[in-house]
Amino acid sequence: GPAAVRRLIALGARFDADPGGVLELTREGGHLRRRIAHAGGDATGAEISRALLRALAEAGAGGDEGTGIDVIEHAMTIDLLRTEDGRAAGLTLHVIGEGQQDGVGAVHAPAVVLASGGLGQVFSATTNPPVSTGDGVAIALRAGARVADLEFVQFHPTVLWLGPGARGRQPLISEAVRGEGAVLTDGSGNRFMTGRHPLADLAPRDVVAKAIMSVLAQTGTDHVYLDGTHLGRPVWEHRFPTILASCAEHGIDPVTEPIPVVPAAHYASGGIRTDLRGRTSIPGLYACGEAACTGVHGANRLASNSLLEGLVFAEHIAADLAAGFPPPAIPAGDGRRPGLLEPSAVDQIQRLMTDLAGVLRSGPGLTRAAQRLREIGDQQSAKPSLAAWEATNLHLLATALVAAATLRTETRGSHWREDYPAPADDWLGHLIVTLGDGISVQFEPGEPDHA
Repeated sequence: GPAAVRRLIALGARFDADPGGVLELTREGGHLRRRIAHAGGDATGAEISRALLRALAEAGAGGDEGTGIDVIEHAMTIDLLRTEDGRAAGLTLHVIGEGQQDGVGAVHAPAVVLASGGLGQVFSATTNPPVSTGDGVAIALRAGARVADLEFVQFHPTVLWLGPGARGRQPLISEAVRGEGAVLTDGSGNRFMTGRHPLADLAPRDVVAKAIMSVLAQTGTDHVYLDGTHLGRPVWEHRFPTILASCAEHGIDPVTEPIPVVPAAHYASGGIRTDLRGRTSIPGLYACGEAACTGVHGANRLASNSLLEGLVFAEHIAADLAAGFPPPAIPAGDGRRPGLLEPSAVDQIQRLMTDLAGVLRSGPGLTRAAQRLREIGDQQSAKPSLAAWEATNLHLLATALVAAATLRTETRGSHWREDYPAPADDWLGHLIVTLGDGISVQFEPGEPDHA
């Protein structure tokens, strides 16, 4: 981990440091010590992206000699191409804004790495951007890959409350704010995390999200508050300039008033099952980042481990490919598929998933969700388009998630069953989802043997 961060710094990433060059480390949920590096106060992701994009551009400069990297921008990947014997052979894709609305092209390759991010858009309120429609996981499922732990969706406890019925991407209020001393209160100003967990307001995300939902149920309100008024303006301006600006856009000044917050879908701990080299169950297909399920996050990811996981496993994948690059692969078929869902179904999917398969889940609610998803699945009459491909992916992932959440009759990590409120040792293991004639979910006890 630390070595990967040092290599990132060598690429040009600028993390916050003191005048002597020592990284300024912070605490977040579930951490006992300050161990998290930030950039620009609360703009770490943007800085890492900047450094990597610059390195990519510099590498691409060698393209004329065949040593660079070709980049296809504004493209949506649609499906995996495979050889006759089942190896990965490339991808079909649609380049947005070029050609026909239903135009599909292809890239042939002997190895494919899916690093497409999360599936937060399955829910009506999420911290994820609009493109987080789980395309990589859906692609892998359709290709026959094993997908694991889909029931473990982490809901970030402190997302800016934008009013009743707010949908789409919601501004994240980082746990680092609580790491600096902000506290959660109910509408009367009473702290409610004290006594619930030894770390109080810095308890793991599932604990805090569940506590907030309990307060909302008890008080009949639709949000709680994050009070950081005692931190002072200098701390807000230096450590959290992005959050300060985001709150200001919505008429809130965190320096002088508590921030209204509520949980929202944030991170999928599950995804395409891989070994420790990033290899999936399909030869030549790799997965990395939130699209992957490496197993390192268990049932509830620790705050700020996702960027580190992406760095480490990207290097593992690169090393595995460098050790023995696969031979050329010839695709069998063009990868086109029928049966696309009407884009209008997305709103229905998001609302039912939030209501019936969100932070709080129960057997009856999940059964209703599965039934509604079957009914929505009958609306497969759309013509190929960006919106139809995304709607189809969201429906597939919602169906798989509900199936896994229904089968796991316990509460563990970020999976909370109201009808089974305690963990059960019989469920120590992974739920593996595959797609054949329909969704299949199998329990795999214990930890799998990583290659």
